[in-house]
Amino acid sequence: MSLIASGNNLFILDVTYIVPLEQAEPLLEDHMAFVNKYYEQGFFLASGPKVPRTGGVILAASDCREKIETLLKEDPFVIHNIAQYSVTEFHPRRTVDGL
Repeated sequence: MSLIASGNNLFILDVTYIVPLEQAEPLLEDHMAFVNKYYEQGFFLASGPKVPRTGGVILAASDCREKIETLLKEDPFVIHNIAQYSVTEFHPRRTVDGL
């Protein structure tokens, strides 16, 4: 069974801090609550910090780019001008088993 529902595209959500890391860290717990919410709803498939730690990356799935762009507005990092997102949508033609 695929993690990507039929009709969904994948989205690479590239998170970039726009302030020093020290200013992002106090909101990390709230950001992770946001991330966990959308894992539970099936939008987020993988995530983690960039190396070096200048932000993070989230792999998401949805049938609609607008849904992704709307939910990103809930991220405390966005609300408090800590980070910005770049969204790349693609249609997966090939994946490993299980994805």
